[in-house]
Amino acid sequence: MATTTAVATAPGSVEALKRVKATENEWDARLSAAREEAEATLRRLRDDGDAAVKAAESEAGRERAVRLEHARVETAKEAEAITVDGQNAAERAALAEGRRPSDKKDAILDVVLGSFGKD
Repeated sequence: MATTTAVATAPGSVEALKRVKATENEWDARLSAAREEAEATLRRLRDDGDAAVKAAESEAGRERAVRLEHARVETAKEAEAITVDGQNAAERAALAEGRRPSDKKDAILDVVLGSFGKD
């Protein structure tokens, strides 16, 4: 019996090799599981990143459309104000009430030469 026990515990024994092989298989399985988990996590993160980029692009498109419409409205208001101002200036110029002194020539001469013109 002593020889059987000595043979079973010897470093080169079959039982020791079986334990080493079992340990190797266990670690191979753990490494394979960890690798699969890492690949699954990487795929999930890539998918999440792609979805986030698409959502950001969509939001940016909506934001751009809103800002563009706002700019169009503001530009139309400003253009209308400029047009009205131009029309008013044209009407005043037609009545000699323009912005330039030459547009007010008659009114200025009446004020400056007021007493001389009445004689």
